[in-house]
Amino acid sequence: MASAQPIGLRAIHHAGQAFTSEHNSREERMSSPKGLAERYATYRAPKAVLGWCCVLSGIATIVVGFTWGGWMTGGSAAAMADSAAAGARAKLAAAICTAQFNHSSDVALQLAALNKLDHWDRADFIKKGGWASLPGMTDPVSGAADLCAEQLTAGKT
Repeated sequence: MASAQPIGLRAIHHAGQAFTSEHNSREERMSSPKGLAERYATYRAPKAVLGWCCVLSGIATIVVGFTWGGWMTGGSAAAMADSAAAGARAKLAAAICTAQFNHSSDVALQLAALNKLDHWDRADFIKKGGWASLPGMTDPVSGAADLCAEQLTAGKT
């Protein structure tokens, strides 16, 4: 019965072994630092960090899209369409103006008078002559007189 130990001593002996093995594994963990890849693999980000990452990446996408990506709001698109339509109207009216000017009875005299005027007075000359107004309209199309004067003085008839 010498081999038989009392129950209390066996429990203490087993507890000491458990303490020593736990202590050794903790020392091993502290003495050998983990590599970056191992730490990355075991890292679990909190939900708040993941939420903020989603919010910030959404904001960054919107900023990049509207500044460099060519995105635009509906108001900007409508303004661009209106501007393009006005420019097209002016070009069409200028072409008609040039044709009306060239079909007038005294083209050479009027062209000489137009070329003598300063650049800023040429559009008024075209408006007063009535060439910038489309048939059926009393007022000329905005910008048409300027384009018409440029075409006539540049020799584009």
